[in-house]
Amino acid sequence: MYDVLIQNGLLCDGTGNPWTKLDVAVKDGKIEKVGKLQGSAAALAIDAAGKVVSPGFIDPHVHSDLWCTRPDVHHIKVLQGVTTELFGQDGISVAPVTEATKPLWQKQLKGLNGDFGDWPWESVDDYLRFLEQAKLAGNAAYLVPHGNVRTIAMGFDGREATAQEIEEMRRLVEEGMRQGAIGVSSGIQYPPCVFANKAELIAICEASAKYDGSFVVHIRNESNLSLEALAEVIDAARHSGVRLHVSHFKVCGSINRDKWQRALQLLDDGRAEGIEITFDQYPYTAASTVFSAILPPWMHDGGTEEMLARLQDHTLRPALKHEMLTNGEYDNTVRNNGWGNIVIASVASEANKHLEGKSVREIGELRGIDPADAALDLLLEEKAAVTMVIHWGVEEDILQAMTHPLQMVGSDGVFGGKPHPRLYGSFPRVAGRYAREQNAFPIWEAVRRMTSAPAQFMRLKDRGLIREGNWADIVVFDPAKIADRATYDDPLQTPVGISHVLVNGQLAVRDGVYTGVTAGMVVRR
Repeated sequence: MYDVLIQNGLLCDGTGNPWTKLDVAVKDGKIEKVGKLQGSAAALAIDAAGKVVSPGFIDPHVHSDLWCTRPDVHHIKVLQGVTTELFGQDGISVAPVTEATKPLWQKQLKGLNGDFGDWPWESVDDYLRFLEQAKLAGNAAYLVPHGNVRTIAMGFDGREATAQEIEEMRRLVEEGMRQGAIGVSSGIQYPPCVFANKAELIAICEASAKYDGSFVVHIRNESNLSLEALAEVIDAARHSGVRLHVSHFKVCGSINRDKWQRALQLLDDGRAEGIEITFDQYPYTAASTVFSAILPPWMHDGGTEEMLARLQDHTLRPALKHEMLTNGEYDNTVRNNGWGNIVIASVASEANKHLEGKSVREIGELRGIDPADAALDLLLEEKAAVTMVIHWGVEEDILQAMTHPLQMVGSDGVFGGKPHPRLYGSFPRVAGRYAREQNAFPIWEAVRRMTSAPAQFMRLKDRGLIREGNWADIVVFDPAKIADRATYDDPLQTPVGISHVLVNGQLAVRDGVYTGVTAGMVVRR
């Protein structure tokens, strides 16, 4: 007898092939049988008539590194069909750390990953073992974050690394890969990764490539210098042999719309050259990140504490405010989008909770001061534990990238406060708004971009496809009803149309309701 039997559905197996009318049987956490299974017995039978049966969705860009240990909150991911996530993004995460760097990272990541008290780990292996003992709603994989290994090698210094320091970073990345990471990540827009040169990037990429790992990267500039930034990481992949995956692909700002097609062409040219390149994209015209990213790179030299000290020095403010409005040599959110398009998503203190959901321009008006001063004051008041939403684009450009063959879906979801709606809605939005309503691609192609495409990039051999012997991560959804409900004004709304979700063969969602099951595993390389 099977544990679970899913019958009468439209099986989209993850390959991108059109649906077939085949049943799926699950036993002992694995897919036991795919075929015509009428008359078979099972402890739980699911009638999927009129519904799509799909592999579990795989989110290749998340910030659930600590929130995953809170299934009472984190279960919003399985409610939208996500059964596996990739942590350690943007070169800034929770491991590896040392006793010296741990408190600095705890402060720097408080706004992004939340405050969960002490971190009882140092190495990548320690952290993954910690997760293996936790109750996880979904599966977790990890990238070695460039920023973490850089700070172990040389602290938060805002300078280029020496040859000796680069070799130490290489060693630490290799160690993390041996301990189970599936690649290395960098956020070359963010401190301390922003200070890295090409030699440093090539070295960490070589360390990942040695283990067939990937280089997952938030490029140095996603706006006015986006083409140069893409060329930089493609060249790092060219010289290191690493597989390149570009995070949350976009080109920000109306003045840069002409760069979209050229950016996609750079990726195609790299592929034609023989470099394995992919990218993920969230289906929205707004971004979300830490609020301190509004500051120019030199403000971040030395880490969060020194940044806050500079913010307290009001003699620096006139020049700082002028640079934020005019400097086009870094990915300048203020210059490219304006204060009215930068919205506060979350703060740490109760005193400023009323500012969540308001633009910086509105906050300046509330306080009767210049919006730049309002922004800098807020960073000080919250000790930089602030996140933001940035409205930057138009849907036509989103569709141009979404329909590109190298694209896969990724949420880049950030928890806390009044978050970007992508946290609650990315995957059902692709299936509902874009596949069904706008006919951007057939539903089985939408499924491929959410399942086997990220599984291939992550080198997951037994997930991402409905295949006998694979882990039973499965989603059942109504293609006529699946939809996101989260909005910028009301982002904490769960999707509709997803009836059942299995994680490693156990029913995590039943009739659209989270069951409380915590069957998630840590997936090591």
